[in-house]
Amino acid sequence: MRHHDLVVLGAGSGNAVIDERFAGLDVAVVNEGPFGGTCLNRGCIPSKMLAHTAEVADTVREAGRFDVDATLDGVRWTAVRDRVFGRLDQEAADGERARRRSGHVTVHRGRARFTGERTLVVEGDGGEVRFSAGQVVVAVGSRPVVPPPVRDSGLPYETSDTVMRLPAPPRHLAVLGGGYIAAELAQVFHSAGSRITVVEKEETLLSAQDEAVSAAYTRIARSRFDVRTGVALNRLEGEPGRLRLLLDDGSVVEADTLLVAVGRTPNSDTLDADRAGIALHDDGRIVVDSRQRTTAPGVFALGDVCTPVPLKHVANREAQVVAHNLLHPGDLTATSYEAVPAAVFTRPQIAQVGRTERECRDEGLSYRTATRRYADVAYGWALEDTTGFCKVIADPGTRRLLGAHILGPQASTLIQPLVLAMSLGIDAPTLAGSPYWIHPALTEVVANALLDLDL
Repeated sequence: MRHHDLVVLGAGSGNAVIDERFAGLDVAVVNEGPFGGTCLNRGCIPSKMLAHTAEVADTVREAGRFDVDATLDGVRWTAVRDRVFGRLDQEAADGERARRRSGHVTVHRGRARFTGERTLVVEGDGGEVRFSAGQVVVAVGSRPVVPPPVRDSGLPYETSDTVMRLPAPPRHLAVLGGGYIAAELAQVFHSAGSRITVVEKEETLLSAQDEAVSAAYTRIARSRFDVRTGVALNRLEGEPGRLRLLLDDGSVVEADTLLVAVGRTPNSDTLDADRAGIALHDDGRIVVDSRQRTTAPGVFALGDVCTPVPLKHVANREAQVVAHNLLHPGDLTATSYEAVPAAVFTRPQIAQVGRTERECRDEGLSYRTATRRYADVAYGWALEDTTGFCKVIADPGTRRLLGAHILGPQASTLIQPLVLAMSLGIDAPTLAGSPYWIHPALTEVVANALLDLDL
């Protein structure tokens, strides 16, 4: 049996662990799909490239709001898709090629399973390959959840893994789920010309967001889509191209295509983790400590397969921690999940960091809130924006931010000063009053919300 010094399972963020510091080791990377993982091939990057294209199309459609006469002749979906994936497929191929040419990295193609303590078998097109490892990094990610009414129907459906590569926009796309993936992809296909129906069991869309954001986004979505909230799917029937979603309130949604976007589940169930002594949480995530160590000696994990915060920028930070700890076992560092920001690239954008107001109430915290609308600042006037706002939450004792929530154009950028303040311990009055804030930039909405806090 061949022995590798280090084996990395997964070529998404796991691949980022290996850099020139590992050149003296015999390293192996095991991956079943294209290099780059979910983010590059079927997640963050293609969805945002499509989302920006959708925003361009919507800007032309709404040009009349700015007294500009313009018409949208159409969205060339096939050309858009090919532009996006032509670039990303090449990136994935180049990433694998670079690893194979590195001289110290062996690439094993296929799905890995543990057969014992740091021993593995990879099953691929070329048969089985067995080997042992001095240390292992598990970074096999996650996959979309498909609920039984869909999975057991025998009828076709799409997930975020597949829907972005469709040959044409659906005539009528039913979206099962109301989270961030559903929000982004519904907007993409709406802009491409699809009729959209969203089915969500919660009473609002994006229910994990702050209540003000969730309520506002749900109102906006209802103005564009057929939104069914507070209902669940009982049964899926019909035939390919003519699907019928039977909901638990007795209503029926007819669509030619179904997108399932109800969540994701870790791929830990593919590993035979128990054979390696790797413990799992009840939800399937691998148990790790703050140093990203699993319960098995010499085995680390990172990314969606273990993290409590399944975001790409978090997985990349975890990869940095794992790389350091592999190389410096006597000087271990830890992963922090304080002040982790997130964004939803729908229309309008949404960004958040820290606690929601509901979480503050549930934790019994003393807090103050302030909200400023985009319409209250000069650049909001330039945008003719009527729905955007920035909401900040702070502790009146320490005057530090507990959370921040932005809905509107450029939200994913505007959140960053608030992330920095929470990360570096800068209180709200200092952040508002010490630096200059450019006038009339949109950042004034953030500064004014901070100034409005009653601290």
